[in-house]
Amino acid sequence: MTLLAIETSCDETSVAVIRDGAVLSGIVSSQIKLHAEYGGVVPELAAREHLRNLIPVAHSALSAAGISVGQLDAVAATQGPGLPNALLVGFKAAQAVAFALNKPFIGINHHEAHLYSPWIESGGGTSAAIFSKFQANVSLIVSGGHTMLVLVESELKHRVLGGTIDDAAGECFDKTGKLMGLPYPAGPLIDQLAEQGDPSAFDFPRPLLHDVSDDFSFSGLKTSVRYFIRDHPALLDDRQKVCDLCASVQAAIVEVLVKKTIHAAKRNGVRCVTASGGVTCNRALRHELTRACEREGFVLRLTEKSLCTDNAAMIGILAERKLLVNVPLPSLDEEIKPGWVLA
Repeated sequence: MTLLAIETSCDETSVAVIRDGAVLSGIVSSQIKLHAEYGGVVPELAAREHLRNLIPVAHSALSAAGISVGQLDAVAATQGPGLPNALLVGFKAAQAVAFALNKPFIGINHHEAHLYSPWIESGGGTSAAIFSKFQANVSLIVSGGHTMLVLVESELKHRVLGGTIDDAAGECFDKTGKLMGLPYPAGPLIDQLAEQGDPSAFDFPRPLLHDVSDDFSFSGLKTSVRYFIRDHPALLDDRQKVCDLCASVQAAIVEVLVKKTIHAAKRNGVRCVTASGGVTCNRALRHELTRACEREGFVLRLTEKSLCTDNAAMIGILAERKLLVNVPLPSLDEEIKPGWVLA
């Protein structure tokens, strides 16, 4: 099977070509520089950029894979969740291609695709889904818009354990970074500056760390940082203090993410943990999850950094898997699902 996948749920235009579980090509056109001026993603601008970029990106993906449109056996696209106008661009384009070729089409839940991205490995110049290694796991999906824990009992069978009740972890990184005067997106910059800081320099709250639920809350941490900076404004003029502040904020976020993930795995009796989403690029999170899983004797699968942020490769891998097990196909009249909640 050769499948074309499109992802336009937020501010990255991505197209991938998948064949028999392997990612033949995966092209991503980022809009970070465009939105940095506004301190966050502007939905209407994102949609316009997708309209501008989608066809060139698709041509690049097909060319890199050495595939012509006529060789495609199926088409897939992100159906939700995401920004409505952004989703429309990729989803309707994919439907049009499927209709023109008279090929199967399937819409994919963005979060569900993240669930399976840790099972994609690079090797031999390409990436492929290694589902032969699959085992039941507790999965942490952590990004700018979402933070959730999911119990994946078997392939394509999962149950959401908990999620954020206010700010997501990535949102907390970006918003606290903005309070420090860092440019958008602040998360990667906090990661860099924290390398030179002392994570124990300042004591910030760990929201819901000892709560029995699997839910997350980071708005209180953000507020605590706001008041701390208000009361210590001179700190921002000292680079080392800024590094210490970044390290301390990062330590609070990472501790909550890691401990709640490990507790969820223990409580549900699984011996495997996975993590995906843009915040999974954070070096401290990867390091602390690795240490925690080694202590517990858990298997850990971290999504490769190139696949952590929004990308069509994970959309295509999951779409192909669903087509192979004969998941019912939607009608070509299906619409986007901006608020599609992972069940």
